[in-house]
Amino acid sequence: MRTNDGYIIHKCLNGKPEAFGFLVDKYRESVFAFAYSELRNFHDAEDVTQEVFIKAYRKLKTLRQYDSFHAWLYSITSHLCKDLIRSRQNRPDCEFIEDQPSEALIHPSIDSYREDMAVRMINEALDSLPQMYSQTLTLYYLGGMSIKEIAIFLGTSINAIKHRLSRARARLKGEVLGMMSETFDQQRLKAGFTFRIVEAVKHIRIQPVQPVKSVPWILSLAAGVIFGVLSLSPGMKLLDLMPAPMSSSLVGETKVLEVGEIPVDVMKISEMTVISSDIGKGKGVEPEQFNVQNSFFMDPQEGGDTWTKKADMPTPRYGLSASAVNGKIYVFGGARIEAGLSGADAGVLATVEEYDPATDKWTKKADMPTARARLATCTIDGKIYVIGGWPIHGDMDEYDPMTDKWTKKATMIDPAERFAACVLNGKIYAFGGWCGVHLSAVREYDPATDTWTKKTDLSEKVVHFTANAVNGKIYIIGAFPFVLEYDPISDKYTQKSFLPNEWWLRLSASVVKDKIYAMGGISNQGGNYVAMYDPVTDTWTRKADLPTERCFLATSAVNGKIYAIGGTPDGQGVAEGGGIPLSVVEEYDTGFMSEAVATKVRLPKNWGEIKTKD
Repeated sequence: MRTNDGYIIHKCLNGKPEAFGFLVDKYRESVFAFAYSELRNFHDAEDVTQEVFIKAYRKLKTLRQYDSFHAWLYSITSHLCKDLIRSRQNRPDCEFIEDQPSEALIHPSIDSYREDMAVRMINEALDSLPQMYSQTLTLYYLGGMSIKEIAIFLGTSINAIKHRLSRARARLKGEVLGMMSETFDQQRLKAGFTFRIVEAVKHIRIQPVQPVKSVPWILSLAAGVIFGVLSLSPGMKLLDLMPAPMSSSLVGETKVLEVGEIPVDVMKISEMTVISSDIGKGKGVEPEQFNVQNSFFMDPQEGGDTWTKKADMPTPRYGLSASAVNGKIYVFGGARIEAGLSGADAGVLATVEEYDPATDKWTKKADMPTARARLATCTIDGKIYVIGGWPIHGDMDEYDPMTDKWTKKATMIDPAERFAACVLNGKIYAFGGWCGVHLSAVREYDPATDTWTKKTDLSEKVVHFTANAVNGKIYIIGAFPFVLEYDPISDKYTQKSFLPNEWWLRLSASVVKDKIYAMGGISNQGGNYVAMYDPVTDTWTRKADLPTERCFLATSAVNGKIYAIGGTPDGQGVAEGGGIPLSVVEEYDTGFMSEAVATKVRLPKNWGEIKTKD
């Protein structure tokens, strides 16, 4: 169920230019990615993207089929890119010095040089592919689009996009894909882009849509006869002959959808969906009654806030850890202690298995040098660092997914299990844990020097929690009744909002689009509880429950989907030295592709109220 682009367009054509901002937010990434796939220049792609939306707004009244707005944008982008490419032919192949920013000439930057080299390597890799392959890769990695969205955007089948994506990946090295993903993340459009577009279109006057005059009664009677005759044909659907109305007086089913943090009142009538302001009255909302404050225009990604069963993990286990590299998930260690099992089939595991979400298949990889459970894993520059665990030791090993080989690293300070760890600014931070006693220790690991450093301890000795990095801060969830924010630069802690549960332990969490999704574990809400934490607004939002109740699970995010892997439904059994290991894998769709402007309480009356910085 979704809100309609046509409704937003209708508001734009009737004196509400600020509504256009929601269309910009919805499609800007895909337009930018498509422009880059044609131009191979981020600055030119951004300029074209801006021109696309301004041109689209100017010509909005000429669009006859509102539901084809995305295809229309594709066409405009294609034409503007071709025009720019033709104009390039009249320019020198290299850039002149006077075209360079003065500060870049005065203060040459090694980081800038490295970024330029990375972009050049990526462009060379894309140029080595057929255009349809490089275009699909760019829309997928830079545009953040799903396979289905790419198929719709390019006007082709889902299977065709799957084939192109698979062939493109197969022809590029894993490190190139990793560099591509990282570089594209750094080059995405900034929040101020939408603000600039909306401020620009406010000064563009477009002729309002003329209201439809009432039809003479004789024509209404004739139309009634025609519809009556058509309805007698069993092979013809009457509704298929009519465009979806902006409002309806038919009695329908009314629902309140949770889109982001703002509820949207939606009335569903047969296969038609309209925004309703008269809940329970069987009425749609007239166009002039539409209220920006009470509606959320952005479409959720298809299947957002839903769970899907995936292929089981070959080795059932709990107390495992998972990390993603180049679109694949690697699962490490864990325990498999079950009644009736003994010897090699029981106890702590050294097992490593790779899961590919694209094919929904598992592959056995090289075992860890040391068997361990209740460990932590972190990814830096395409390498996975496996740290600590049970039996208690401080061993740390580096795993290279490309070579499937292991390298010994520096021993951890204050060895522990049941601790939490995450990566920020190229360093690993490990918090708390247990080593016969509970710990409050915080340690920082620098891969460049292969050394550990002590940081300021936590205020309490804690276990069974998570740590995730967002926007330069680390958020600890589960050990305290509140979210604890850690700033590595100041080495200080700040108490944030309280958890949605009275207590929450043995959970797992992953980050998607700067939001933390915490799930599973043991709490007063049960073992299938899922909630999203937004560090910007310091608020929690309840999400769809985990289908399989469990704790000591692992989660990992790939392309906006979170995969909940393994675990055990028997938390008490684990505490007593046993437990039932699970192999179940379930995929959660965050719907991250349709994020709109973040707001704590309400949507803005106009985009001028939004404070953004480029």
